[in-house]
Amino acid sequence: MENRRMGQAGGTVYYHKKRKLKKGVIYAIIALIIVIAAIFGGIRYYNLINSYPYKLEKAGYNDKEITTITKKLKENEIDQLLEMKYNKLYDDFINEKYFMFKHLKTYVDYYTEDSDQTITHAVAMVNVGANKDHYTDVKQTDTSKDELILVNKYNQLPKDYAPEDLTDISVQYCYGDNEVSNEVYQKYISMYNAAKEEDLYLIITSAFRDYEFQDQLWNQYAKSQGEEWADSVAARAGHSEHQTGLTLDIVTYNSNMNDFENTDEFKWLQKHAHEYGFIMRYPKDKEDITGYDYESWHYRYVGVETATKIHELGITYDEYYAYYLAD
Repeated sequence: MENRRMGQAGGTVYYHKKRKLKKGVIYAIIALIIVIAAIFGGIRYYNLINSYPYKLEKAGYNDKEITTITKKLKENEIDQLLEMKYNKLYDDFINEKYFMFKHLKTYVDYYTEDSDQTITHAVAMVNVGANKDHYTDVKQTDTSKDELILVNKYNQLPKDYAPEDLTDISVQYCYGDNEVSNEVYQKYISMYNAAKEEDLYLIITSAFRDYEFQDQLWNQYAKSQGEEWADSVAARAGHSEHQTGLTLDIVTYNSNMNDFENTDEFKWLQKHAHEYGFIMRYPKDKEDITGYDYESWHYRYVGVETATKIHELGITYDEYYAYYLAD
């Protein structure tokens, strides 16, 4: 009887120990769950406060602006943006097709100076450097880009620059004595022949001009009509595309530069010049971007691929170079 009671007592003790152990395990599991939840909660909170949407919201940006910024900017650009004071204009500029983050502050400053212009216009002007006065902040252009070289009022050629493959142009294709880069010459002949098949006739009035010739030409214009007028119709020496050997002034018989745009030949070039690698370099209504008056006769060779892209985009070469080619 005593042994039986002892057995019952031992079983009770064992039962209570087992029950305590089970409760301890449960408590431990609960504690572990709480710790894990706290860790994950902490991680989530850490990730939240370090996320770009959170930081941008704290900096004053609304949901629409945050969506634009996180979608269109790189992480390093967002970091830089967060260091800048909030400006409601940023969203407008970031949404522009040809927006370049490195110019953001300049866009805002330039637009603020003249808010009558459009955001698109401000972007184009700043991208090409035309927000500065002509012939200021001038750089030596990258001549290694071959037919994609940029020459304008902010990018100049060395005084002694001349293409190595200058070729005489036959009098069949031009007035007077002219030279041009050989590749341009061959493409022009193809274009000339294609136009001729439609009873249209192109003729070159001017091609390669060296530094000295351009200097004399500009000074002649300046003495005649003043420097401001000279700058609107001609490049200063070292800034002329004609020095590249990639440019042709084209008209047709019984026409001149001033009325060429009224000819069938001009209309044909507008449709087909890009197929041979040429673009009209100084289009109408782009004078403030190119720095030159509209020239229906001035055609620049940039290669078929680039000319086609520019034709499709409807932008100037200055804009194309700034956005797609500049280093």
